[in-house]
Amino acid sequence: MSFLEVLYIVVPVALAYATPLIIAALGGIFSERSGVVNIALEGIMVIGAATGIITTLTLTEMGLGGLSPWISLLVAMVVGALFSLFLAVPAILWRADQTVLGVAINMLAIGLAIFVVRVLYNKGQTDFIEFRIAKENVPILSDIPVLRMFFINVQYTSFIAIALAFVVWFVIFKTPFGLRLRSVEEHPMAADTMGINVTKMRFMGVMLSGAFGGLAGAVYAVTVTTNFSGTTIVGQGFLAIAAMIFGKWNPLGALGAGLFFGFAQALSIIGSNLPVISNVPQVLLLIAPYALTILALAGVVGRADAPKSVGIPYIKGKR
Repeated sequence: MSFLEVLYIVVPVALAYATPLIIAALGGIFSERSGVVNIALEGIMVIGAATGIITTLTLTEMGLGGLSPWISLLVAMVVGALFSLFLAVPAILWRADQTVLGVAINMLAIGLAIFVVRVLYNKGQTDFIEFRIAKENVPILSDIPVLRMFFINVQYTSFIAIALAFVVWFVIFKTPFGLRLRSVEEHPMAADTMGINVTKMRFMGVMLSGAFGGLAGAVYAVTVTTNFSGTTIVGQGFLAIAAMIFGKWNPLGALGAGLFFGFAQALSIIGSNLPVISNVPQVLLLIAPYALTILALAGVVGRADAPKSVGIPYIKGKR
């Protein structure tokens, strides 16, 4: 098997696993660029995954067929945005500790999701969905030598995630909304003095983060696992946070980091079928994504300084 043939196998899998990480990391950027730490991305992804699968199963029973998973992604975004209020209200209005809140929300999410699944299906996990967002070959582009590795056996959600990274970069750095969002994080008192509603902007940042997190969880569920259980989302939200930090709170940096971690996950899953890597003990392949995360965040790519006021509550006239 040639190196190019190996890439034809690895790259599509890497894109599939990178997609939810990229989307969730973009959501984390919205929250932290507004000044609110979002450790709850893991829990929001859990809620998004449960919503995505339950909605897909329900809509399939209603006869919507192949449209079901796509509609479920939109529903998951709404549910994720609403669920993020569990973080936004105490953190922004009541000045609660954002890190403790995030941990509590992660615990709440898994318990709530499993409870709902048991109520609806009388068991600890859902059935597998009949209609998923399938892997496809992109017409014309999949016939181009070498470049075809990016366009064979790939879900269109991967291209949506990549496009979203550029859209989010433009919104944050090139629009008035993005300037206001960054200003309430950089110096909330100055932003308040200039007439910017700090509370409103932070709520918007957290809820956008929730929408992206819900979408990421649903994408992972309907493209990778195709059902929901208590172990569907295990560490994906934390990997997304790592991608956000690795990318230095920049959407394009998060895109690159998400692809990097997705590649590491792909190797851990299909590495046993590849030459040379197949000789590596399975346990080492399984821990590879997390080991690479630790190495990356330990300073391999340089120091990553968090936004100045992230995690610091603000009430009008006080900080």
